[in-house]
Amino acid sequence: MNLHSKMAAGLFALAVFFPLTFSAGPAQAQQAASTFAAPRIDGFDVEPVAQLVPGNELAFTLYGSPGGTASVAIGGATGTLILVEVEAGVYEGAYAIGRRDRITADSTATANLRLGNRIASSVLDESLVAGAGPRWPGGPASASASPRIDRFEVDPPDRLVPGAELIFTLTGSAGGSASVRIEGVRGKLALEEVRAGVYEGEYTVRNRDRIAANTVVTGNLRLGKQERSKVLGQALVESSPSRSRMRAQRVATRVPMCANCGVVEAVNVVEHKGDGSYLGMIAGGVAGALLGSQVGHGRGTTVAEVAGAAGGAWAGNEIEKRMKTTKHYEVVVRLENGGSQMVSYPSEPGLRVGTRVRVENGTLVPM
Repeated sequence: MNLHSKMAAGLFALAVFFPLTFSAGPAQAQQAASTFAAPRIDGFDVEPVAQLVPGNELAFTLYGSPGGTASVAIGGATGTLILVEVEAGVYEGAYAIGRRDRITADSTATANLRLGNRIASSVLDESLVAGAGPRWPGGPASASASPRIDRFEVDPPDRLVPGAELIFTLTGSAGGSASVRIEGVRGKLALEEVRAGVYEGEYTVRNRDRIAANTVVTGNLRLGKQERSKVLGQALVESSPSRSRMRAQRVATRVPMCANCGVVEAVNVVEHKGDGSYLGMIAGGVAGALLGSQVGHGRGTTVAEVAGAAGGAWAGNEIEKRMKTTKHYEVVVRLENGGSQMVSYPSEPGLRVGTRVRVENGTLVPM
């Protein structure tokens, strides 16, 4: 048998084995579209210490999505702090400074909140040392930036009981970072800029809170390296029956936010390389051995056959992997409430970046 004949025999061997490999199982069924809710961090705070010396504890509080796993990484620390979910969406923990730690007033502290395989992060914007002033995780900014607070108000409930909602609104300079501190409540609430210069946020009263109608509440607005504060000038409880009825009417007539509506932010193609089987290796090895037998004479032929078989086995396995490669599409949607959601499709979804959609039963419906 000449060289061409043996090469043809090797290729024929590959053709014989691979159909067996790929036709042995049923056709791959289409995967159902699945959704993954993105975690959310509403606030991240620390109780600063007077001195960063061994034995002192840094107590952290994180507000965010319930049911997650929260942790804090501190610059210069030898370990990572795991926070405990003490109430739904409230995570707490204290890091005891050790002798090997090299934590300074300039050390960063980063909180991570994991839900499933997705993570949200937040960098602490204040120093770990009391009286050291705020940190600037955003980097240097213009010294001329001067924030302005025009109004700071609350839409109060008629009773301060667990589960009641305090709806805060701060109006001022656009493009800043706004937050609220409530005496008697650990941590702080981050406000979201819903419109240019308008920041809003809701705080749900919890069992452990020690707040009253006259509790001091401070709104903060940071722009660049400057910060302004304003104390709330109204009570946290709506005592007037007429105003309570007005609040009920506002809540009843408020246009609800479409929690499952948003805009397509990205469309990603994800490829999964298949797994090779022993059949692909056998087919490749047979073809490689046949081709290798044509190289050299005598003992050289044996060496060439072994080398050809090894190389052919690898090539056959790689070819099989490529033939089994599959891909799916992941569409990332930025929701109206500030979160994000990812929907997976087994085939091209026909959506473009910027398309307004609604999430329904694990699929995206253009609006």
